[in-house]
Amino acid sequence: MYKFFFRLVFKRMDPEQAHYAAFRWIRLAARVPVLRTFLAAALAPRYKELRTEALGLRMHGPFGLAAGFDKNAVAIDGMAMLGFDHIEIGTVTGEPQPGNPKQRLFRLVADRALINRMGFNNEGSAAVAARLASRNPVFHTTVGVNIGKTKVVPESEAAADYVKSTEALAAHADYLVVNVSSPNTPGLRNLQATESLRPLLTAVREAADRTVTSRRVPLLVKIAPDLADEDVDAVADLAVELGLDGIIATNTTIAREGLMSAPELVAETGGLSGAPLKERSLEVLSRLYARVGTRITLVGVGGVESAEDAWQRILAGATLVQGYSAFIYEGPFYARAIHKGLAARLAASPYATLAEAVGAETRKKAAL
Repeated sequence: MYKFFFRLVFKRMDPEQAHYAAFRWIRLAARVPVLRTFLAAALAPRYKELRTEALGLRMHGPFGLAAGFDKNAVAIDGMAMLGFDHIEIGTVTGEPQPGNPKQRLFRLVADRALINRMGFNNEGSAAVAARLASRNPVFHTTVGVNIGKTKVVPESEAAADYVKSTEALAAHADYLVVNVSSPNTPGLRNLQATESLRPLLTAVREAADRTVTSRRVPLLVKIAPDLADEDVDAVADLAVELGLDGIIATNTTIAREGLMSAPELVAETGGLSGAPLKERSLEVLSRLYARVGTRITLVGVGGVESAEDAWQRILAGATLVQGYSAFIYEGPFYARAIHKGLAARLAASPYATLAEAVGAETRKKAAL
C-alpha cells in the first residue's frame, strides 16, 4: 500500500516538500492518544530477545533512526511510535542556519538512494535545547543528539562552536555525536584528520563533563565512508586513546560509481545515501571492529534496507544499527520489518543473544 502511495503521490512531489508533509502527518498522529496507541501497537511490537544494552543505556532493540530526519527534535514521539528503538536528532549547530539554497534534496529511485546538500539547516543549539528541556514524552525512548559546525564559523574556531552546542544540549542527550563527516559544510571533513579531531573531541568531552555532573554523557564520532582505510584505523585508534564511547559508520558519500539513475541526478552535488552505500559502510564497520573489538560501541548505518542488512551489520561488529533513506522508500512498516526479521535471524542462528552475535563474522574472518 505504501509503495503504491509513494509512486502515486510522494514520487511526484519535491522531495523536501514530501519530507515535510510526511513529517507533519507523523507528528499529528503522535498527538492523538487513541491513534498513537493503535499505531504503536501495530508498528512497534517489542521482542524481548532484541533488548539491547549499549552506551550504558537500555533499549527495546538495536535499530534506530539516523540523524538528518528530525533535525530540530520535533517528532521524537512520532518516530518512536513508528518503532525506532532510538532516535538521533540533528545535526544541530551552535547557531541557527537556513542551510543551502533549494533544491537540495534529490531522490534516485532507480538506485534506492538520496542525494542531499541540506547544509545542516536547523534552529540552532539554544532552540533545540529548549525544546528538549520542555518535552513531555509519550513514548520513552533513547535520544541521541548529533552536533556539527556552524557554516560561518571558520575551521580554526570549530572546537568552540562544538563546545557551545555541547554546553546547550548535553544535559538533554542520552548520547552525543560529533559529526565531522558531512560533505555539505565547507571544510568540515578536514576535521576528521586526527591532528584536528583530537583537540576537538577532547574539548567536547570536557564540556560535556563540566556541563553534566550527575552522569557521564556518552560521546561518539560519526565518520565518512570516503576515508582511506589507514585513516579509518587512525580514527579507531584515536577513539580508543581518548576513551570515546563509540563510532558511527558511516555518513553519506561523495562517490557516484555504479549508479543507474539519470546522469543529471547523479551529477548533483551533495552526500549520497541509501543502497549504494551498503558495501563500503559494511567494510568500514568490519574494519573498525577488527581494530577496536569490544572496547567501544560501533553503530552501523548506510544502506540498511532490510533485516538482512541489519543482521549483517551486527555480525560485522555493530551493537546498534540505524536507517534513514530506506525509510523514505519502505514507509511506516520499515522498523517493524527490521525487528521481525532480526528476531527470526537470531532464532535461527547459533547465538543465544544478540550481544553474542555482535562481531561474530568479523572474528571468524580474523581467525582464518
